[in-house]
Amino acid sequence: MNQKSMETSQEHPRYELHSPDEALTVLVEAGDKLRWSVQHQGQPILQPSPISLQLATGEVLGDKAVVKSSEIRAVDTEFKAINFRRAVIQDRYTHLTLTFAGDFGVEFRVYNDAVAYRFFVQRDEELIVKNEEAKFNFIADHPAFIPYLRDYREGQMFVSSFESPYTEQSLSEFTPGAVAILPLLVDVGHGKKAVILEADLEDYPGMYLNLNATGMGLQGVYAPYPLEARLGGSRLAEIGGGGEAINFIPTRRADYIAKTQGARTFPWRILALSAADKDLLNNDIVQKLASPPRIDDVSWIVPGQVAWDWWDDYNLTHVDFKAGMNTPTFKYYIDFAAANKAKYIIIDAGWSAGLDLTRLNPNVNVPEIVAYGKEKGIGVILWATWHAITQQMHEIFPQYAALGVKGWKIDFIDRDDQLAVASTYAIAQLAAKYRLMVDFHGVFKPTGLQRTYPNVVGYEGVYGMENFKWADMDAPRYAVTIPYTRNMAGPMDYTSGAMINATQADFKARNHAPMSKGTRCHQLAQYVVFEVPVQMLSDSPTLYMREQECTDFITSIPTIFDETVPLDGKVGEYVAVARQKDGVWYVGAMTNWEARELILDFSFLDAGRYQAVVFKDGVNADREATDYKKDVLQLASGATMPIQLSNGGGWAARIEKVRG
Repeated sequence: MNQKSMETSQEHPRYELHSPDEALTVLVEAGDKLRWSVQHQGQPILQPSPISLQLATGEVLGDKAVVKSSEIRAVDTEFKAINFRRAVIQDRYTHLTLTFAGDFGVEFRVYNDAVAYRFFVQRDEELIVKNEEAKFNFIADHPAFIPYLRDYREGQMFVSSFESPYTEQSLSEFTPGAVAILPLLVDVGHGKKAVILEADLEDYPGMYLNLNATGMGLQGVYAPYPLEARLGGSRLAEIGGGGEAINFIPTRRADYIAKTQGARTFPWRILALSAADKDLLNNDIVQKLASPPRIDDVSWIVPGQVAWDWWDDYNLTHVDFKAGMNTPTFKYYIDFAAANKAKYIIIDAGWSAGLDLTRLNPNVNVPEIVAYGKEKGIGVILWATWHAITQQMHEIFPQYAALGVKGWKIDFIDRDDQLAVASTYAIAQLAAKYRLMVDFHGVFKPTGLQRTYPNVVGYEGVYGMENFKWADMDAPRYAVTIPYTRNMAGPMDYTSGAMINATQADFKARNHAPMSKGTRCHQLAQYVVFEVPVQMLSDSPTLYMREQECTDFITSIPTIFDETVPLDGKVGEYVAVARQKDGVWYVGAMTNWEARELILDFSFLDAGRYQAVVFKDGVNADREATDYKKDVLQLASGATMPIQLSNGGGWAARIEKVRG
């Protein structure tokens, strides 16, 4: 077995663990402080880094810890994934359990591509956790991709949309007084990347990071426990009148981060490692560390594409009704969805009062729309604020489920303190009881809830395309960063599919008839590259019907897959990935604003002949971003193909085996 215990003294036992392939080494030392350090292929990654749980009583779980027992074991198993990038996940690791005097302990797991630890307690009395010490002491002042928390509601740091672009800077340049959200990526040198994540976050606040005292390491920061809250922050147009505040903002917080039961496990703290950037595209560590599914029957949970009204601002033409928040508009969206193989429509904000989901907009006949959707085979998902859901879910979940509504898009959570995190589990559990799917929007990053409650089919926590309609940001670079960062935490709700595509020079920020930066094929490729179980057709049905060739390709792409194969990539520069569903392969590639050539290797194909339907940037896409060319090619396993990506460009293909 590839691990050993080194008892250097009775007071300072040390434990050395290796990953199954021996690439990763973790050293755990229990002395005055409980510390861990990490090496990858002999290269030091983390210096000894202290970890502990600090209780309100003054006790510090981890300081001067006395080891009562230790167990090291190898685990090699697998489990079925639900609504994910692959059907089956191999779960192979080395596991260390340390139990300490004082009825607590810590677990470490060492995988081939990640290291993780978590505390556990075994006490009868309730615990108040004042703080948690989680240090990541890197050995040098490395470059990093840092997603700073921003867009504070009413100036409160821990009330935010969790929509953050990346600041690329060295660790020592971390902005004083700021905190960063996870995942956070660090370039540790020699082509290797380290990504900090957390998993199995339940009934506990989420972890942020800031710079620790070493000046080149990071440490955990947590939202204090909320004691009182009121409505405030963002406002929503009220039916028939002005507006109402929709964020539920803490007005008084405790001097601790969590109040919890005395027998429990705490969230996993993770450092994922890769020898090549593309390996991050295939890292399943959060799924592996999440709690197993708590739903026995998942047959009713059906991911798929969704026609959506908000991003395109009801930009319909050649219709005989006034487009907007009304019944004829949503029947039209249903007709479009049915004609184009989508499974759902979303009715976004405005169908009800923002804080009373039983008070309907008289212009939106929800029962009639749902019944019409049933006739057409299209499900209806309703938007709601988080506060309204928490106040009314016991009433409205059974009511709307009986009506035939398929799920809820729940927005403006904008918190990840202990109470907010716990509510996401409570919502998912109650929704599952009534066979309702959930798309959490305006929410912190995922930490495995989608495995535990697979009816959670959408999860934002990303600076999605909805932001780029009014923000002049570097969208192509962001789009080739998040596959290596945000998507590692779990599937997204990114909202792709823009049909008005623009170069940087031609882009204009606008709410109506919005644009996307980059080429048409950059948008098409996102349907393969991004992991989004309930993926939006974000633009107008009018534009999709005008661009039917592209629409037919988009709607041929599944939203979940049986297998994923990373092909090439460099974080922030470009990405290429292949995914397979029911024997059909889909390939997507994207670049930032730099045009480039990639060589794709098709050795992932089984032996035989294949036909590829390819959408590639047109020769004039650098000037007119909507320019593309469709080709039909013949391929064989083992073939290689050069592809050209324009500035902000993309390439996408559907590959099927030729029978006979």
